[in-house]
Amino acid sequence: MIRRTPTVDLATTIGSLRLPNPVCTASGTAGHGDELARHLDPAGLGAVVVKSLHAGPWPGNPAPRVHATPAGMLNSVGLQGPGVEAWLEHDLPPLVATGARVVASIWGRTVEEFAAAASLLADAPPEVVAVEVNASCPNLEDRRNLFAHSTTATGEVVDAARAAGRPLWAKLSPNTPELPEMAGAASGAGAEAVTVANTLLGMVIDVEARRPLLGAGRGGLSGPAIRPVAVRAVFDVHAAHPGLPIIGVGGIANGEDAVQFLLAGATAVQVGTATFADPAAPARVLADLAGWCDRHGVREVAELVGAAHVVQGSADREESG
Repeated sequence: MIRRTPTVDLATTIGSLRLPNPVCTASGTAGHGDELARHLDPAGLGAVVVKSLHAGPWPGNPAPRVHATPAGMLNSVGLQGPGVEAWLEHDLPPLVATGARVVASIWGRTVEEFAAAASLLADAPPEVVAVEVNASCPNLEDRRNLFAHSTTATGEVVDAARAAGRPLWAKLSPNTPELPEMAGAASGAGAEAVTVANTLLGMVIDVEARRPLLGAGRGGLSGPAIRPVAVRAVFDVHAAHPGLPIIGVGGIANGEDAVQFLLAGATAVQVGTATFADPAAPARVLADLAGWCDRHGVREVAELVGAAHVVQGSADREESG
């Protein structure tokens, strides 16, 4: 059987940034450099979002750090990384050499640490096309002070990240009922887009040892188990802020999963946990998405963005009538 080349225009716009397609890697799942280049062409993706970087080296959490769960994975890696300076010197050059568009993810324990990490990125090469401000990682010890659970704190860390001189994406947490408000705060502080959403808080108990299995106790649940939550989160944020670009993430493993996020309101998606089972997963999801659009007569992927809201709005009007 002869397969014809999909004719869909996959290009997408995220604020001031135009990407050739909407499929990116998710921070924390693609390494710091060109690790995935042995399995896919990084330049063929919309962008490669690298693992979150602190201003300086960070050791991460004690082992064990990862545990498989039904339809997902619990992780407590704890943001281990080389620091921005070492990343710029050692990890970024081979990734840039692949032709990839790179999104640097940064984190900090204080507003000042976010500012420090962002400042170090100010002289990064132009291939670093955006900075994702990770205000939502659930692997820190004191989750009561999670930046992404406070509109004030969310705005502060996004504002601090302006020092990078790049378009900013704010990565938000699904573990708050005020997610749309957090998205509004991020946008108001200068974020051109929001990434929705990070992992759900979870825990596994070792019944023989009678204590938490992960070294840090709690961890972040990812994978297909959280996809319905993430789709709902994207839908809610788009409903509240229809003009705000959203990068949807959470359990995407195939093209139809990506279509769900686009219909909910995402302008791009990130593939994460699926990469651990199949390092070529982001490229496969992109091919699946193109094929799905071609089979369904979709000429431009942009026409899918937020389309589920039109249908929902019609249903609401019918019910009220």
